[in-house]
Amino acid sequence: MNFLRRALADYLAVRRALGYRLARAEKLLTQFLAFVENRGEEHLTIETALAWATAPARADPNWMSRRLSDVRKFAVHLRGIDPATQVPPADILPGRSRRATPYLYSTEEISTLMAVTAALRGSHRKATYRTLIGLLVATGMRVGEAIGLDRDDFDAICGVLTIRNGKFGKSRELPLHPSTIAALGDYLHRADRPRQSPNVSALFLSPAGTRLLYTNVQNTFQRLVRHAGIMPRSAACRPRLHDLRHGFAVNTILDAYRDGDDPGARLAILSTYLGHINPIHTYWYLSASPELLKLASDRLERHLGGDA
Repeated sequence: MNFLRRALADYLAVRRALGYRLARAEKLLTQFLAFVENRGEEHLTIETALAWATAPARADPNWMSRRLSDVRKFAVHLRGIDPATQVPPADILPGRSRRATPYLYSTEEISTLMAVTAALRGSHRKATYRTLIGLLVATGMRVGEAIGLDRDDFDAICGVLTIRNGKFGKSRELPLHPSTIAALGDYLHRADRPRQSPNVSALFLSPAGTRLLYTNVQNTFQRLVRHAGIMPRSAACRPRLHDLRHGFAVNTILDAYRDGDDPGARLAILSTYLGHINPIHTYWYLSASPELLKLASDRLERHLGGDA
């Protein structure tokens, strides 16, 4: 193992100790180091980083930016042990990826998404995606957390889901609404449930009896979005599966305003429920809701007017 590969192994170990998973970064950086080695270079340079990140030339600019971003983070680490390392500037590529604007689904759009799962092939596959979408809407959990659930993580008697090894390696328990408990129970006891592959304990199963793959789930959801006729609101606001999590957060705080509760206190609880370390991360989920901003504004006006 040469110097750069040892440095990469150390870099990944350090960041994973902080709670990062880095599966994508490890794959990309391994490819990048192979590119560096093929060029006969022993140090990271801006020129080589750009040459790798921008290939092929017709690739999406955001994809190029993400590739360069992973290299840049590694280069910052590497420069501490190799002063010859060149760190690519953060703004070196045009059209850097910006954070997407959350797409907040209406109640009607959620109902339509649930209904169009009937267009999928196979009765169990239809039930899988109907139940998965419903669970994400009802709990706001991450997609990766949902497909990572095992059967034993669902306690129907206590009405609790246990999320093990969530983001940053944290686990948490989610209390469930009775309707969600019933839906999960029905899904697990379907007569058409595939026979599970050996050593597979997944709650959600593919038709082959294996755990669902993240890429397949995302692709299937986008087909459902198109079938439902749900269109992007702008170039930066496109319907994504992850946005069901945003919608859960927004609706939870909207309920706090409507019930006359303290939104700040509800936000702290919501952060824990969503598995956020810092409530500021939860706040981002709320910033795209005009209705929520209006309620906050109205509350502030009442307070300034002496009504609250």
